[in-house]
Amino acid sequence: MTETILAPLMFASLLLLIFTGYPVAFSLGGVALIFAAIGVQAGYFDANLLYALPERIMGIMSNYVLLAVPFFIFMGTMLQRSKLAEDLLRTIGLLFGPVRGGLALAVVFVGALLAAATGVVGASVVAMGLISLPVMLRYGYSPSLATGVIVASGTLGQIIPPSVVLVVLADQMGTSVGDLFLGSLIPGLMLSGFYAVYIASVATVRPALAPCLPKSERAISTGALARQIILVMIPPLFLILLVLGSIFGGVATPTEAGAFGAVGAMLLAAVNRRLSWRSVHETAGETARLTSMVVFLLIGSTAFALVFRGLNGDVWIEDLLTNLPGGRIGFLLVANVVIFILGFFIDFFEIAFIVLPLLVPAARILGIDLVWFGVMIAVNLQTSFLTPPFGFALFYLRGVTPTSIRTTQIYRGVIPFIIIQLIGLALVCAFPELVTTLIR
Repeated sequence: MTETILAPLMFASLLLLIFTGYPVAFSLGGVALIFAAIGVQAGYFDANLLYALPERIMGIMSNYVLLAVPFFIFMGTMLQRSKLAEDLLRTIGLLFGPVRGGLALAVVFVGALLAAATGVVGASVVAMGLISLPVMLRYGYSPSLATGVIVASGTLGQIIPPSVVLVVLADQMGTSVGDLFLGSLIPGLMLSGFYAVYIASVATVRPALAPCLPKSERAISTGALARQIILVMIPPLFLILLVLGSIFGGVATPTEAGAFGAVGAMLLAAVNRRLSWRSVHETAGETARLTSMVVFLLIGSTAFALVFRGLNGDVWIEDLLTNLPGGRIGFLLVANVVIFILGFFIDFFEIAFIVLPLLVPAARILGIDLVWFGVMIAVNLQTSFLTPPFGFALFYLRGVTPTSIRTTQIYRGVIPFIIIQLIGLALVCAFPELVTTLIR
């Protein structure tokens, strides 16, 4: 066995373990230890490098930016548990009730808001499926359109700030969280707008697929509706805008803004008399579970990166990516294809901790703007999570849909949104100004 084969073999072994369903965090750590032992025995790896592992792990634990992750998860989960998202959907549904496709438009709005607050695709899709799907089916919406809207809206949390995904991505790429939030704002709103235009078009051309709410369900006075909008819709929107504004204005760090958002979500629940020890306990438990997953992935990826670099794997990857035909365009094409395919099989956090550290050095050498590159990756993964037959978001929704809805109906419903996503991805690639304008 030669020195040059160990790093590629290590990477291939990791992918093989992941695709067999073995937990990713343990796959990363286990492969690292096995290949460290092989490298030491073969004389290609210095065992003293492993002494750096505890220091690197302690560095992760003291990373102030990553402290924003549990705060944003807590904020979004509390909004879900206190049923504020359900109130939002009902209120906006009444607001757009007289319009064909109004419920679907409400799902896009609430889905974007909820997904951004939660930042975890699975949680967002499941929550929107449980809240909005029964309502849409009850009022005569096409199952394909209803499921397609829910899946697409749930994945908007990949790109719309504030988002846990963007916090992790910024940390792994060594960029500013605030810059990444700003850079993703226009693409995220653009995709939401595209979704709304598509829904309006379907409702106009084929009104039977997206009917308006029956008059009996809209029996509410204008004054009562206005009061409901002020009480239900304004406070969560104000909280999100306050969190983002404090980051964009430089008043607070993402971690401080996340802590404020978590407290704000509890205050909203308390004002609506929905705050209980049970809701706090469940929210804290869910936050601890997701945060623990992220931390274990970070520890495993740190061990993997240490051994991989010790075997000169970083040099192998860098040479491979920077010498592709086509230069920057070739690199971007390969990076997008690889991330898109991996998005079928592993979650964003796993891709961020495994693949991004390999791509970022090559992107720097090629002079690629890392904020633009990060937003492009987020849009790419959002598309990947929607794409049949392996898209993660499809499986999440399938788990909460009634048996009367066939999987093929979900697949058919999501295809138009995949096309919209690909258009959005092409626009982000072709016009970097969509990302960089607000930053400048």
